[in-house]
Amino acid sequence: MLKHLIFASAICSLHFVAPAAERHPTAVATYTFRVSAPHGSASEPVDISLDWSKPQPGVGRAVIVFHGIGRDVNGYYRALQDAAQQAGPAARDAILIAPQFLDEKDIREHHLPRDVLRWRGASWESGAPALAPSTIGSYEVVDALLTRLADRSVFPSLKTVVLVGHSGGGQLVQRYAVVGKAAAALASAGIHLRYVVANPSSYVYFSEDRPAAPGGRCHDFHRWKYGPIDPPVYVKPDAADTWLRREADYAQRDVVYLLGTADVDPHEKDLDTSCAAEAQGPTRFARGQAYFAYLHARHASGWNQRMWFVPGVAHSGHKMIASACGVDALFDVGACPN
Repeated sequence: MLKHLIFASAICSLHFVAPAAERHPTAVATYTFRVSAPHGSASEPVDISLDWSKPQPGVGRAVIVFHGIGRDVNGYYRALQDAAQQAGPAARDAILIAPQFLDEKDIREHHLPRDVLRWRGASWESGAPALAPSTIGSYEVVDALLTRLADRSVFPSLKTVVLVGHSGGGQLVQRYAVVGKAAAALASAGIHLRYVVANPSSYVYFSEDRPAAPGGRCHDFHRWKYGPIDPPVYVKPDAADTWLRREADYAQRDVVYLLGTADVDPHEKDLDTSCAAEAQGPTRFARGQAYFAYLHARHASGWNQRMWFVPGVAHSGHKMIASACGVDALFDVGACPN
């Protein structure tokens, strides 16, 4: 049974999904929202702390968290709630949002409506179009969320939006920070946008430089999602939006790379061990440091990015997001010791 809240805009509508007692190991988010794009319309699962089908004049900050490859939206949403609790008064005016990118197996196991978006594996990390019921891409889902938040009739007091992703979600956030299209809507509404990239397996590079030689048989090391070659339709630049321009804009964006100092296992089960990823370094901790150094060296001026370490934390989304540095990055409170 579904219950829904219809928005005044055509972007989204919220629906209740399934009671917890009926959930399978990959639990589904509590609501869905409708995403409309030129090539179709479909529903996307989401957990959300407030009813944004009506005006929310008290909201000054929005934080959107993106799960990892395991699609554990409930765990990541709890981590976000814990971080907000630690932030105290700084988070009282915040709306918390956690979208979920399902696959075909999830749709079958949960007997979900056929209009719910689903992807092939973790292809959503790189902005791939959904398998069904429409070819809406994962970055278009992010666009829809941000466009809703930019609606001043609903959020007249919103000042800051933070996108935070860990692991696979970190990959999505890092690449969206480069190619995402909805940042302009927030900027025109006077809303600041921050990207928090935590422990991803890989990054998108702008040149063929890599920390390690990719090897003669590694033909995909500079193809999307590792480089700009052969990206999905959403990512392809037009004549006015070249990769050089994208790189320059990205270097000036408010990006925080959040790296766990113990995320150093080269055999961690979800680590990308393709040759393209291995060319970026042996572990997530090494890859993050190498990418930051690479980009900073290319942009000595106009640099607006930070790299913060979370001491002693390995590959744990909850420990990263709810850490002192995580709370600082999401809510601008506390003191990250970096």
